[in-house]
Amino acid sequence: MSQTESNSESRKVPGGHRIGIVGGGQLAKMTALAAMQLGCEIIILEKNQDAPSNSLATETLYGDWDDSDTLLKLAERVDVVSLENEFVAAKSLQAVENAGHRLYPSAKTINLVQDKLIQKQTLAAAGIALAPFMPVHSKQEIITAATQLAWPLVLKTRRNGYDGKGNVTLQSAEDIDAAWATLDGDNTALYVEGFCHFLAELAVIVTRGKDAKMVNYPVVESVQRDHICHIVRAPARIDDDLAHVAVELARKAVIAVDGIGSMGIEMFLTEDKQIILNEMAPRVHNSGHYTIEACACSQFENHIRAILGLPLGATKMITLAAVMINMLGEEQGTGYPVGIEQALAVAGANVHVYGKTRTTVGRKMGHVTAIGPDSDKAEKIAHQAASCIHFGAQK
Repeated sequence: MSQTESNSESRKVPGGHRIGIVGGGQLAKMTALAAMQLGCEIIILEKNQDAPSNSLATETLYGDWDDSDTLLKLAERVDVVSLENEFVAAKSLQAVENAGHRLYPSAKTINLVQDKLIQKQTLAAAGIALAPFMPVHSKQEIITAATQLAWPLVLKTRRNGYDGKGNVTLQSAEDIDAAWATLDGDNTALYVEGFCHFLAELAVIVTRGKDAKMVNYPVVESVQRDHICHIVRAPARIDDDLAHVAVELARKAVIAVDGIGSMGIEMFLTEDKQIILNEMAPRVHNSGHYTIEACACSQFENHIRAILGLPLGATKMITLAAVMINMLGEEQGTGYPVGIEQALAVAGANVHVYGKTRTTVGRKMGHVTAIGPDSDKAEKIAHQAASCIHFGAQK
């Protein structure tokens, strides 16, 4: 037995494995809950002392996750490393693999996804339908792009954009100066996309194993408010032919980046009933939170199964409909959930509070999922419970 194999065996815990997760937010917390169900232990690497997953982790390391030495300290304590977000420098992650540690998704996958221009180029090369796009390095290049793509345009940062951060819609050339300043265009790599006039926003969670076997969850519809996901309805109210196209597009995207684990793929249903890919995340995703209550095996459990090389679980919904509503911060204040008693009194509501110590406007503080015989009834229950809870007041 090699030294690496010996060390791996010594790290295993009774009945399971020791899993490292880079990032300690709510996605890591829900993943950790699924891992614990399978007898695994979790070690978290976080930058902040008050991360939501701290209460579940066997151990929490604090440090800069872009530092390769810090990542190696995590990798040396576990059997496999995974990620809660795609913002960790791919070059630093490569050091983990170079040292012989298992990392899923791989540094290659993160490198192809975290820079959204490279992501778009990779997907386009795979023949996946996208809105037209091009890099821009100056304000004048935006004007040039508009002659080819037409107004309006969406100006985006290539890295670290999420929940509407890093995106500005340009209706005309008059909007360029303000948008360039907002996104710090003199110091930040940017690109533009043609604006997509869509009927609905769709999403699919795909889980791909180390053996390249894949499963997918139903196509869902997401409703955005101020660029932040507010409601997810499962399944999406589209016909079977469109659902098939969406699933095939999502699977093709995961293969294009050689993804392993659960991944979220967001799409647009256009006004002419075409489906084009918006963007993808190489991790468990907000659009798949409903799977905890509504599916035979959640996106979180399937992610753990995938990175450990275990058989993937069934993704079929065990209910006719499910609706998830995000609970967002409305002000600055504590993360204490005022009104949780009233929310828990709503029959059929499944309340998830992430345990963040502070709230800010638009911050994801929790979610409510309801299942039922149809989407309208489930949404009514979820809204009723979510409206009871307010974050930001003093405890």
